[in-house]
Amino acid sequence: MSYVAVYDRTIFYNPSNKYCIISVKSTDQNIPQQARSAYRHRDNMIRFVAVGYELPRTDKVSMLLDGEWKDGKHGYQLQVERCEEIVPQTKEGVQGYLSSRLLKGIGPKIAEQIVERFGADALNVLEKQPERLLEIRGITPTKLDEIKLSYDESRCLRDLMILLSPYQVTPATATKIYEHFGAKSVEILQSNPFELCQISGFGFKRVDAIALKNGMAFNSPQRIHGAIFASLDNQRSDKGHLFLTETGLKQTAVKLLNANQPVPQLGVKAAEVEAVIEDMILHGEIVSSEGNIYQMSSFSQEDETANRIAQILAVPSDKTDITFALEHIRKNLGLSLSQRQSEAVYVAFRNNLSIITGSPGTGKTTVLRAIIEVFRSIKPDGKIMLAAPTGKASRRMAESTGFKDAKTLHSLLGLLGEDGFTRDKKQEPLDADLIIVDESSMIDMWLARQFFYRIRPGTKVVLVGDVDQLQSVGAGDVFRELIRCELIPVTVLNEIFRQSKDSRIAHNAKKINEADPNLLYGDDFQFVKCQTQEEAADLICQLFCSEVEKNGVEKVQILSPYRSDGLASVDKLNTAIREMVNPVQDDLPDYKIGSRFFRVGDKVMQTKNNEDASNGDIGFIRKIYRDEKDALKFTIEFSDNRTVEYGMEDMGHIELSYATTIHKAMGSEYDIVVIPVIRSHAIMLNRNLIYTAITRAKKKVILVGQKGMVIMAIHKNETGKRNTLLGERIGKYLKAYTLKNEKKAS
Repeated sequence: MSYVAVYDRTIFYNPSNKYCIISVKSTDQNIPQQARSAYRHRDNMIRFVAVGYELPRTDKVSMLLDGEWKDGKHGYQLQVERCEEIVPQTKEGVQGYLSSRLLKGIGPKIAEQIVERFGADALNVLEKQPERLLEIRGITPTKLDEIKLSYDESRCLRDLMILLSPYQVTPATATKIYEHFGAKSVEILQSNPFELCQISGFGFKRVDAIALKNGMAFNSPQRIHGAIFASLDNQRSDKGHLFLTETGLKQTAVKLLNANQPVPQLGVKAAEVEAVIEDMILHGEIVSSEGNIYQMSSFSQEDETANRIAQILAVPSDKTDITFALEHIRKNLGLSLSQRQSEAVYVAFRNNLSIITGSPGTGKTTVLRAIIEVFRSIKPDGKIMLAAPTGKASRRMAESTGFKDAKTLHSLLGLLGEDGFTRDKKQEPLDADLIIVDESSMIDMWLARQFFYRIRPGTKVVLVGDVDQLQSVGAGDVFRELIRCELIPVTVLNEIFRQSKDSRIAHNAKKINEADPNLLYGDDFQFVKCQTQEEAADLICQLFCSEVEKNGVEKVQILSPYRSDGLASVDKLNTAIREMVNPVQDDLPDYKIGSRFFRVGDKVMQTKNNEDASNGDIGFIRKIYRDEKDALKFTIEFSDNRTVEYGMEDMGHIELSYATTIHKAMGSEYDIVVIPVIRSHAIMLNRNLIYTAITRAKKKVILVGQKGMVIMAIHKNETGKRNTLLGERIGKYLKAYTLKNEKKAS
């Protein structure tokens, strides 16, 4: 049923995605009783709450609202699926609409001039002949572009929601589509819905259902095109592959296309897929390189990164003798360096790019301190930059080296987020003579390209990391590829030093890497036996609470392989533990943001980089309040005493963090970790996962599960070789630059 209503007031509005919650008023007696506001008003109109996307927030027009009634935080609400503006077809009505500030670039004065010139037909002119607005004094071509963009955006977003509402597409997803395709979004999706497969995270199956329902042929070239793009995108996001072989791509796409075809003879044939692949290559939509098929962006990232690294390696290095400086620092700072550690310092100064790798307790931090101090000694005016992929890793780096200005790589490079949006439009070279990057195994190909393209000639770069950790979450396997290519000097630190000699964690990490299941157990490395996932979840909760009571909630972390599958998953454990350590109180209610509930005292994690917090930062909600505009605000205090204010839209990047995934914990350290190692998680368990989990702990590890699963995981090495040719490309480019330099020299 549709309802005619008029805007009353704004309850919530997110300018970034145009999502709003508004109060509207109507005389329609069909509005459900439970949706009606209990307050009486002089106009005797019925007030109710409407939730939707780009709803007009002006009383200059009426709205025709169509949607579904749902129970929400502000009571019974109309979830708007379709909204049409009803502008009175009079001069006064049109002028009221144009002066309502719904359209950027049109204020009351210009609105008056437009109506004076075009009368009640002004909206028709705006839609069909917008260039005629140049007849109005004060409207320049630039201002006209602004008006057209605002009008097109408003109409397009609403039309998108109308087009996609039968398929349960959320306003946030509609925003994503609009940002990708712009004002032609509706036109593009009507002609070829598989264009949606270009948008990361928009699954082929969902688009396919829309397309087939609207009559698209099963073997349509458009459908095959979408499956090819989706196959490459799925392999990149799920497996970390930058490319597929032509045969592999063909097989993957055929399987995807015929997944719901019960009659094999009627399915899409391999020859049909092959023909579309060739057409896409011909038109530059995908790249074929030596029989390997890339998405255009993946190929550019790999090729450009390889080219830039080869350029860095081809520049002769300044080989200053550091013997005296290193000896002086050894004595003055009391740094005790082994032969291998000293070698790592020398290698860093003899080369423009070098790598240091080793497991916890092998002295990587000591080497970094030595490199920094030697550099300060021989180049007092030289500029040093320290960085790591996560905020927690960069702060740990600052604490351990004494160099306080360590940053996240995103911050160092001026990157606001992980979607490629950058604040640093100039992309100028980084102003540094020495750059050290810790936790380099976390760097994916996208971030590697951003980083290496900002290195100026002659800058010394030292990459530090643990090659035995899990691979980067994003596509590519940069750190391992740089080591495998054997073109970059690598120092492997493999001796456990004095401060870690008594740590079973360091010794067990070494055993796991050597596939030795005979782990050492004791006070700092415990195993608690259980049989079922239910029993494991109960034990984990008990152990967590026990450790929190002794050490504090900020010192204890649960690391689970699974996000949401089963009682021992991150989501289920977070919900259970929150009720034990931070139960609801009458005077401190829960607040629902999306599908999540938050309360004061919750331990939470930031899940995306922004100006004030980094992906992986952990903190506590200290306060929830409403500001002077009645907007809900959250005060979160992070572990380094940073306090950040969050609005409702910002809380979309916050989640409970009593438990987190092992992948999410990469780059972080905790005093005590509790890890489920159970049969239900067998498919995820492998050597690198267990190694990464236990090496997050500084003082104590508690494994909960079956010892047989630990042994199985240690013997299961699944650091799969990702499809990337970074090392090979570096070699080819380096050979070309070397030949070029030799010709110049001769």
